Amino acid sequence: MIKDLDVDEVRRVLSNLLDLGIESLAVCLINSYENPVHEIKIREIVKKESPNLSLSTSYEVLPQIREYERTCTTVTNAYVKPITAKYLKKLSSRLASLGFNAKLFIMLSSGGITSVETAREFPVRIIESGPTAAVIASQHYGRMFQIKDMFCFDMGGTTAKSCLIQKGQAGLVSTFEVGRVQRFKKGSGLPIQVPVVDLMEIGAGGGSIARISKMSLLQVGPESAGADPGPACYRRGGQAPTVTDADLILGYLDPNYFLGGTMLLDPSASEKAIQEKVAKPLGTTVTEAAFGIHDLINETMAAAAKTHIAEKGGNPNIVTISAFGGAGPVHAYGLAKKIGAPRILVPPLAGVGSALGFFTAPVAFDLSRSHRVALDDADFNEIEQLFVELEREGAAILQEADKEQNVIFERTLMMRFVGQGAETDLSIAGKPFDHWKKEQIREFFDDVYKKLYGRTYPETPVEFVTFKVRASLPERPFNIPPLENAEGSRDDGIKGERQAFSLLKKEFIHFKVYDRLKLLPGESFDGPAIIEEKESTIIIGEDAKASVDEYGFVWINLNL
Repeated sequence: MIKDLDVDEVRRVLSNLLDLGIESLAVCLINSYENPVHEIKIREIVKKESPNLSLSTSYEVLPQIREYERTCTTVTNAYVKPITAKYLKKLSSRLASLGFNAKLFIMLSSGGITSVETAREFPVRIIESGPTAAVIASQHYGRMFQIKDMFCFDMGGTTAKSCLIQKGQAGLVSTFEVGRVQRFKKGSGLPIQVPVVDLMEIGAGGGSIARISKMSLLQVGPESAGADPGPACYRRGGQAPTVTDADLILGYLDPNYFLGGTMLLDPSASEKAIQEKVAKPLGTTVTEAAFGIHDLINETMAAAAKTHIAEKGGNPNIVTISAFGGAGPVHAYGLAKKIGAPRILVPPLAGVGSALGFFTAPVAFDLSRSHRVALDDADFNEIEQLFVELEREGAAILQEADKEQNVIFERTLMMRFVGQGAETDLSIAGKPFDHWKKEQIREFFDDVYKKLYGRTYPETPVEFVTFKVRASLPERPFNIPPLENAEGSRDDGIKGERQAFSLLKKEFIHFKVYDRLKLLPGESFDGPAIIEEKESTIIIGEDAKASVDEYGFVWINLNL
């Protein structure tokens, strides 16, 4: 039975909420993804009764089926919308005070960038924007150096995030979680159903805490000391041994050159923490305990990386690891050894190198709308009109970023077998949807499904669930300039030597230490070596060789 919206009840409920002093409102009606007329009426009432109230409606935020996920996404958007609006307003005003009068863009979790106005309206779409930037930078490097398969590895203070890039493209997923009660346990948080780069996240960072478990075994993470108080060596009150403390004991970090020498580390504090909390309970030396911490965190990351790569049908033996973050270049060599990756790429300023992704990301926005209908019963003319409407909405959003550019559209079908719970994405292009035949769509679905799962079921009917469009502007030209003609001797880059722990020999050996800023294009040298820069440190084992290209990228080739 179809019922009219009770306008008086809407006004009463709204009045009660306003009396409670709410700052933001989320509206999510159960079938609005298919017919949003009631949500539109509610929006009109809210804007009339309380025009300054922050409002999020599900038909605008996420017009897709699955009311729980849609509600979580809409409520999350409403929750962060006032905060994001204040932040972006402050950011814009501060930039203006500095004389910045160009267009400001914000990174999306999907790997595109958008206008401030769109980000203010849909802040739920920028939650994973930071880690996504490193992936987009890796994509650019892949195109730049013609590398099809890359494994982006970004390790900071609390987490390690990675993403497999295949055929020059990172995968997208439509759901992720936020606010997990147990941070790295799937299912313990709120599902957010917006496009996001397919990232793998584990509790492995420089601040990951090492402890002895109830089974009397060494455990590292997922708990982290963070930046405050931080690792014991920070001398800020931290008492727990961390991965950074272990790296310092193993000689990988220079206590007098952390952050370029602006922050001194205390090796004695690291030694004390590891001795009391790890070495003594295990009956080992401090060095053995430190190696155990370093090796275990590498093993944890390697196990997760292998699983992630296998799930995507990739091969770890052919990927190039691109290392980002303060701790990424420190652990990239050990990770590569464990997964069998033959090569590592460390971009300049690796500790903050993910920021380059903002310059290379396209101006883009993803839209979707659910309309569940069996393939046999579908009206392709109606579906074409749905796509056209989504494209019109996408073009309007992108006009806020650039009114002069032609918009590029990419269409995707989300289909499944009738009765199935999950959908399969099919990217379609080349002609209007009403020019397709049902037999062609069915054949396309079976081909994709078989590639993903090994077999298909031709006798089982399929259905459309959701239709998606990515609207984007033409790729912006961006090139990393080669280094200017550098003068000097190849020996100028050598800072000296120090003892560091060999992962192969399991003992301290002499590592030659280099200053990255003084390395010349075309320079190459064998490990063991340590390359230092202000933002990070690169570790190269004795079975690897490093070289510097004309752009200042460090390439590490391993003898596997």
